[in-house]
Amino acid sequence: MVNKEIIYNTLLKNYNITITKKDLAKILSSSISFIDKCIMKGENIPDFKKLGSSKNSKVIFNLMDVADFLSDTTKIYKGN
Repeated sequence: MVNKEIIYNTLLKNYNITITKKDLAKILSSSISFIDKCIMKGENIPDFKKLGSSKNSKVIFNLMDVADFLSDTTKIYKGN
């Protein structure tokens, strides 16, 4: 497990304290549609805040929550 402070400080060099779905997709090397699916399911996604009540309201993520999520995520490697 990587220290979340190290992750946070690394992310903070390139991002603001809050980030968008587009930023999170870039950090996770995934697509915005994947982020949207995770938000809809409410799983495999850092804590987020929806700014409004409409379907297309902006969603933001606190960078510390993203660092927390990344530090708790385990990468599984399946070798040959």
